[in-house]
Amino acid sequence: MESNLFRKAIIALAASVTMSIAGTAFVVTGAAASSAPTAVVAQLPLFGDSGPEVVRLQQAIAARGFTVKGGITGSFTTSTKSALRSLQKVAGFKATGKLDERTAKFLGLVDVAPAPVAVVATPVAAVASKNVVVASSSSLPKVGDRSQAVRTIQEVLMRDGIGLVGGADGIFGNGTSAAIAEYQKRRGLSITGVMDDATQAAMIPAPVAPVAQAAVTSTITIDSLPVRGQTSDAVRQLQNALIANGTEVKGGADGIFGVATTIAIGNFQAARGLNQSKALDVNTAVALGLIPSLESQGFPTLDAFPLIGKCSFVDSWHAPRPGGRLHEGVDIIAARGLPLVAVKDGVITKMLTNQTLSGNAIRLTIADGTYFYYAHLDAFAEGITVGTQVSAGQVIGYNGSTGATSSHLHFEVHPRGGEAVNPYPFVKAVDACN
Repeated sequence: MESNLFRKAIIALAASVTMSIAGTAFVVTGAAASSAPTAVVAQLPLFGDSGPEVVRLQQAIAARGFTVKGGITGSFTTSTKSALRSLQKVAGFKATGKLDERTAKFLGLVDVAPAPVAVVATPVAAVASKNVVVASSSSLPKVGDRSQAVRTIQEVLMRDGIGLVGGADGIFGNGTSAAIAEYQKRRGLSITGVMDDATQAAMIPAPVAPVAQAAVTSTITIDSLPVRGQTSDAVRQLQNALIANGTEVKGGADGIFGVATTIAIGNFQAARGLNQSKALDVNTAVALGLIPSLESQGFPTLDAFPLIGKCSFVDSWHAPRPGGRLHEGVDIIAARGLPLVAVKDGVITKMLTNQTLSGNAIRLTIADGTYFYYAHLDAFAEGITVGTQVSAGQVIGYNGSTGATSSHLHFEVHPRGGEAVNPYPFVKAVDACN
């Protein structure tokens, strides 16, 4: 190995170590109070190596939001090399996949003492004048624990902006250990990756709340959800929210909504059981804590997509229309005759025929006064009249082009009977076009 690739760690010179196996106690003593410390030098791991140093490397990579395929194995294989190369590229370093000194410093692997062996203090009387190293309270969570206390620690870490693969799952694994090490580094604490008294004390003042509460600091609104191709602080907020919820974003939070962010959204949606639209729809934004729940804002959630069959649609909210009008809906392009269905349980409150702009149209109203407006229908479904009670998913009409030049459904959302709001995020959340 190259001689300049060293990690220096300072440890106290120990003259003797007394181990009490039966009491599981370790007492570290020094030959003299004035004994000078000495340095133990360990080489940085190379491709093909295995051992605890590789574990630390993999933990540091994972703590910064990059995935090491196969997990924390302690073996420097192609997966670790690939993850290291991705990190170096994002950090602006030469992407070699090798752990050079610059990358090691960036990861906090240089000039950092290795994690000490946890010890239990032996009573001072038992060692007389010997120098005793007293360990942290044994009640603090440790690797392998599964508890609410671990979840609380993980929530504090994520609120501090530290990526934690798997999120706050209450399981103290290697990812949590790496995240604790990053927390300790940021606060100038001894970097051990374990919960000690100093780390616990630093975390106590931090407010602990579910990650979703981060929405209070978000500038994103239901009408300004970031979309693919956008570059902005809002996109960066989205990416940070994904990382905080344990979803990797290749390239990190760079503020660019590209392929990596799209894939990350899809992965988050799959993990949460959401509709995998791979776009930041309303339900996904709420789950990420970027916006308050729809119910709290007086907005409805759709229980069904309004059309059955192959279709397409884009966000055309407030697009200009002839006569100085603005578009107040979403146009779902689809073949004539495809079934249109109720998006919620409700009642049919209005039916229009042969109107100049809307052609044949129908209004579905739900209990809180919110109504949904469907226009350009080719025909109404049999048995549908004003006053008919319908269920979500029930066919109420058929797609057409009445009052328009091409076959499509014009769909509007009017919360609590008021002005129309952009329906695109609502529809995208239940997208069933393909």
